[in-house]
Amino acid sequence: MTKYLLVSFKTCPWVQRSAIVLREKNIDFEFRHIDRDNRPDWFLAISPHKKVPVLRVDDTISLFESNAINEYLDETIAPRLHPDDPVARAINRAWTDYVPTFAEQVTGVAYADDAAAGQKCLAQIPQAFERIERALEKQGAGPFFNGAKYSLVDAGYAPFLQRYYFLDRIMPIGQIEKYPRLKAWADTLIKRPSTHSFPAAEFEALYRLTVKQRKKWLSQFIAEAAVAAE
Repeated sequence: MTKYLLVSFKTCPWVQRSAIVLREKNIDFEFRHIDRDNRPDWFLAISPHKKVPVLRVDDTISLFESNAINEYLDETIAPRLHPDDPVARAINRAWTDYVPTFAEQVTGVAYADDAAAGQKCLAQIPQAFERIERALEKQGAGPFFNGAKYSLVDAGYAPFLQRYYFLDRIMPIGQIEKYPRLKAWADTLIKRPSTHSFPAAEFEALYRLTVKQRKKWLSQFIAEAAVAAE
């Protein structure tokens, strides 16, 4: 039996994408979390970019970059999450390639240095949401991106839609309600067990603590008492 080790920081959304795919395929794997600020030598030796995720296969092969990892898993382990039709598969890959832009626009406020930068980030969210709303309109009735069948697109966006809700509870943003297809999709993904590497409340507390510790503009909206309680 093939042995899989997925290396992560606890709150990394890019690793979460690959963890979701592993869970969707019912693959047994070891999930090992390391300290972002104290990366061990064994990790540095297996990670070409010194970043997570890294998927270690049989203690001999190191795969990196979440898209590449997910494509590998989908090509080698059933059930396939990509559509069988080549045109539909190409469309899915194109929307998966849009994830980094979506993530920056939707969750970038967590990294803003000041109020001006924060407001600029918040102003980008409608553009990202509108694009996905239109894509979902073309794709069909849901509940997933391709309709009834879960896909790599669903796995790709789930972590960032989850973080939008976390951010909305730190400082009300109030955007996703304006996009009914997107909201229905996001709610479906967040309810799916494979999305979660930790219990939901525990993970949200970890995320809030991470945002607080960055000492960016958004950090001021998380009360010290709340962090202590978490």
